[in-house]
Amino acid sequence: MKIIHLDVDTVKQVENAPESVMALGYFDGVHKGHRTVIETAKNIASECGLQSAVMTFHPHPKEVLANPKEPMRYLTPMQEKEARIRELDVDVLYEIHFTRGFSHLTPQQFVDQFIVGLSVLHVVAGFDFTYGVKGEGDMERLSEYAKGRFMQTTVEKVTKADDKISSTRIRHLLTEGDVGKIEELLGTPYSIRGTVAHGDKRGRQIGFPTANVQLDDRYMIPRVGVYVATLEYGGVLYQGMANVGFKPTFVETAPEPSIEVNIFDFDQQIYDQQVKVTFLQRIRSEQKFNGIEEIKAQLGEDQRQAKAFFLKRS
Repeated sequence: MKIIHLDVDTVKQVENAPESVMALGYFDGVHKGHRTVIETAKNIASECGLQSAVMTFHPHPKEVLANPKEPMRYLTPMQEKEARIRELDVDVLYEIHFTRGFSHLTPQQFVDQFIVGLSVLHVVAGFDFTYGVKGEGDMERLSEYAKGRFMQTTVEKVTKADDKISSTRIRHLLTEGDVGKIEELLGTPYSIRGTVAHGDKRGRQIGFPTANVQLDDRYMIPRVGVYVATLEYGGVLYQGMANVGFKPTFVETAPEPSIEVNIFDFDQQIYDQQVKVTFLQRIRSEQKFNGIEEIKAQLGEDQRQAKAFFLKRS
């Protein structure tokens, strides 16, 4: 997959772009609804003998226009989004730098520069895709701006349990800690990537050593608590349990939650190594304990529940 970075200025310099069928969208999460849009574009491209393309945007418009107090967190930061779209065997990925200048484009300017200007012959997008200043352009009016220069396909709402599959819905599940329901929306369990860093090593001292995972990017973190989890390292998937939290038994205050994974039947030093942590089921909330023995007893029960979960899945 070829990745092309563009903005409101460099798009004007593009010449002889390959004719393509393009899927348009922000695609945070690359969930089942997004995949339907992308697969539709791929199928049309195959039928027409054209390249398949995806256009996405970064950063999120809210970061540029709303000025949030804290940087946004993503289901799939850009590097993760690239990897998931690459798995769908797309020919070209256009990454558009979302700036205030870009946000000021009229719908007609967006169509002329970022669709027609890139030799797109067929556009595919979800029913709720908007474009142009203040999102004034929508799929119903796209043919008006196209002026017969390309065709379009609108993908209707993709649902699960009668509700739209959306990034917002997945984010809500993460804030509730209800990670067990995410796979049926995302197409895969929710995961983050990070690097194993040195921690305080308290887990090792009480018989439950953990890998302290520092996020590699601005992933959205599940609600504080203990989870059944897997950790992937070196191409091998290990079973375990993860604590997302502030360690209230030992720490009075912390700026943000840590992610620590107790990996079952594992005895390797993996400091400074990149790993993937996947959250499968929430076990309980984080809690403050009265002493080491109380912690050990609860962790033993957590481990029992996690192993029972994996046994049931096998």
